[in-house]
Amino acid sequence: MEYLNSLDALDALYGDISAPAMRKVAKRMTPLYRQWIMASKLCVLGTVGPEGSDGSPRGDDGPCVLELDPGTLAMPDWRGNNRLDSLRNIVRDPRVSLMFLVPGSNNVVRVNGQARVTADADMRARFDKNGKVPATVIVIAIDEIYTQCARAMMRAGTWLGVDESVDLPTMGEILAEMTDGEEGGKPYDDAWGARAAHTMW
Repeated sequence: MEYLNSLDALDALYGDISAPAMRKVAKRMTPLYRQWIMASKLCVLGTVGPEGSDGSPRGDDGPCVLELDPGTLAMPDWRGNNRLDSLRNIVRDPRVSLMFLVPGSNNVVRVNGQARVTADADMRARFDKNGKVPATVIVIAIDEIYTQCARAMMRAGTWLGVDESVDLPTMGEILAEMTDGEEGGKPYDDAWGARAAHTMW
């Protein structure tokens, strides 16, 4: 199998970039991009570091991010598994990408920028949830905002209301597989709902 090794070879396989694809790019928040991003409770955070790249889902019970000013977003780092893959990457390489999703819409709004991690008490307090605050906040300086072509979501039938997860392995089953049965399994799955609810924030 041969692989492409030049941009010229790649470009030769595709047509020209459409004018709207370039004209839709903004360098900061606009009224309509703001409306879209503030409606998103789920996004994917992409980072890169010395060990490789990372894509991390980020969700909240309201907007995923807070707008500090038209060129800056803030994202709380709520409780997870403490691997800190995204945060470790950002500390060493500030380049990030965000993909904002809204259920029912085949459009995706993307933000590329430069991020830093802060444990500033005042910033953390802005995300207070009944007395609980995130350990850190990711502050993102926006380089560009644009919409992603809807075809991928349409091809996947993402929001058709069909649950295709019924026969997938559970997290407990995966953990049991990875630990030769030492951890995970049904007890892990049975306890997960209550544990997650108790440690959500």
